[in-house]
Amino acid sequence: MRAHVNQILHSDAQPIAHSLFKGLFLLAVGVVVVIAMVETLPNFNHTTSSFTQNIRETALAVLTVEFILRIWVEPERTAPTGALVSRIAYLKSPLGVVDFLAVLPAWVNLVHSVDLHWFELAAALSLFKLSRYVPALSLVANVVMRQGRSIFAALVVLSILLVFAATVIYFFEYEAQPNSFESIPQSLWWAITTMATVGYGDMAPITPIGRLIGGIAMIFGIAMFAVPAGILASGFAEELRKRDFVVNWQSVARVPLFARLDATAIASVAQLLKPRSVSANQALVRRGDIADSMYFIMEGEVEVELTPTPIRLKQGDFFGEIALIENIRRTATIFSVSNCRLLVLEAVDFHRLVDQIPELKEQIERTSEERLSDNDRRPEK
Repeated sequence: MRAHVNQILHSDAQPIAHSLFKGLFLLAVGVVVVIAMVETLPNFNHTTSSFTQNIRETALAVLTVEFILRIWVEPERTAPTGALVSRIAYLKSPLGVVDFLAVLPAWVNLVHSVDLHWFELAAALSLFKLSRYVPALSLVANVVMRQGRSIFAALVVLSILLVFAATVIYFFEYEAQPNSFESIPQSLWWAITTMATVGYGDMAPITPIGRLIGGIAMIFGIAMFAVPAGILASGFAEELRKRDFVVNWQSVARVPLFARLDATAIASVAQLLKPRSVSANQALVRRGDIADSMYFIMEGEVEVELTPTPIRLKQGDFFGEIALIENIRRTATIFSVSNCRLLVLEAVDFHRLVDQIPELKEQIERTSEERLSDNDRRPEK
């Protein structure tokens, strides 16, 4: 049951159910956000507030169910470290915190009246839940996390320059404009807008030396703001390369199983394979699941849970073929040991491919027979 719900929530192995649940959750987020925005309008008709409140409560109930289901199925998604450890890890993750805070006001409101502004803040936080379904949002988060040290170093240097510029402009402009530059913290606002080249005009130097300082601050601002922008740009390029690696002729030819095929056959295989990137400690297949595809490892390492000793598969290996050939459910659970790049061959394409290339079918069957015989010879603990 739990594995079935996990498939619905996190994969498209059951596309209709997955799409329905995803659509329901996205609708709930949209409803919560729209109601929060509408209720802040000056001409909002408060006579209908009970109606909007009922709709919001229904949407938050849906998000609460989603949150509970995600906690429940989390052990199915991670390496076998224990159900409690897996669930705590989820609750401590950024998305787990967002899921919790998005529904927290609704829970507190059951026992104590909560100000409307807390619902508005929770609605804003719920927008980050979309990162599960909008790849661009998760891409931004991954880039920031990977480039965190470089970005932090650039921000430290930028902060030093901001404080320095605020101090210098305060020293030279205070006597001329005591109301505008009455303190260094207030001058810091001028330094930020000037170095960001925004210049709202609410604070402007009038002395010659002050204008000179302003010009220098703008030049340094342009240079310094370009540093984190460049770091993020290179990070985006690297992350996109990792996620969206192209299934081309060369990548397929590097797979040992396809290495002996002729160029035409490799080109046909390349059209059927789909790229997939997974992070470490993720369950790729689970024992007893319905087999819907087989996998080829391009980069990374996976572990097959077998008794008494697990088996590790590396670059060039493949897995998931036994269930497809024998037309049975998955015979083992497999986790990613490290970040992996995989090529996925779906069941329909698999059977079409082995029918077209008999020698490929023979090689896959030979490998699966060896693995099955090895499993049979393994003693139980």
